[in-house]
Amino acid sequence: MITVEASINAPIKKVWECWTNPEHITKWNNASDDWHTPYAENDLRTGGKFKSTMAAKDGTMSFDFEGEYTLVEKNKAIEYVMADGRKVEVSFEETPVGIYLIESFDPENVNSEEMQQLGWQAILDNFKKYVEALHA
Repeated sequence: MITVEASINAPIKKVWECWTNPEHITKWNNASDDWHTPYAENDLRTGGKFKSTMAAKDGTMSFDFEGEYTLVEKNKAIEYVMADGRKVEVSFEETPVGIYLIESFDPENVNSEEMQQLGWQAILDNFKKYVEALHA
């Protein structure tokens, strides 16, 4: 598995809300400024499904990121299987300075593992920036 992580200076309630609410997901779920997430839906429960559309802002490319939850422990952990069968684990650990978020995922076969790690880390860094700006 590939792992990305971030320390987020915000309370767990805010971090969880921003991670799971489609209204927030559409505002932070991109790896670079030339991409965005115009659509997101989320049925946050074990067995529930989620889907978000990631698209280039210039309209040249888009894809759906979707899957099904295998575990949802509010404010603690989320696990899911993506549509292509790869697994993802996300944990939210409370620390004295905020939340330590760890996300691990099975790599795909097209892009290098380094490129995948950089892309997922960029999205997580964008999430951190978004949450901390809301919390400030």
